[in-house]
Amino acid sequence: MQFTGPLLEPRAREAREQTPHHTPQFSVCTWTHERTTRTEIDRLSRDVHFISGLMAHKVPFWVAELGPDVDPFVLHLFAALAEKERALISPRTRQALAAAKARGIALGSPELHVARQSALASIKAEADRHAANILPVIREAQKAGATSLRQVAEALNARGVTTARGGQWHATSVSNVLERAWRTARC
Repeated sequence: MQFTGPLLEPRAREAREQTPHHTPQFSVCTWTHERTTRTEIDRLSRDVHFISGLMAHKVPFWVAELGPDVDPFVLHLFAALAEKERALISPRTRQALAAAKARGIALGSPELHVARQSALASIKAEADRHAANILPVIREAQKAGATSLRQVAEALNARGVTTARGGQWHATSVSNVLERAWRTARC
């Protein structure tokens, strides 16, 4: 088993506190004696302590940029450079954003409120459509003798009908559908 996918880096504070033998990917590599491969050392981590911990715990990893027979001293140097780069990224980004703002460039999405309204309308329309589709099944369950919301939910679950998100029905979810159908009929 060899892992070659991206390793998600934890936040800086978590990275400093994390030990290599507690990282699931490296635990498997240590047990199976297989290497994990990264193209660059900063794709492995931008924390010297983390990388030196991997080396100290004899976790096999290979950095393609440096080759298979790289000296541990060179690995430490490149890890230190990656850590320094991590420290420089945030101030550089802040400075670039401040410069762009000073030039009059609008940061962020100027149409964010429009996108939110559109997304909300889409979500509501989908919920209304689902309520309209499920309402006849609820009415059928009520005609069959289900008198409480819980009984209706049990009837829907027994028929294999799922909620809009694919879950099981509960009294509250039946109540929400009935309320939505009532509001839609009133409007």
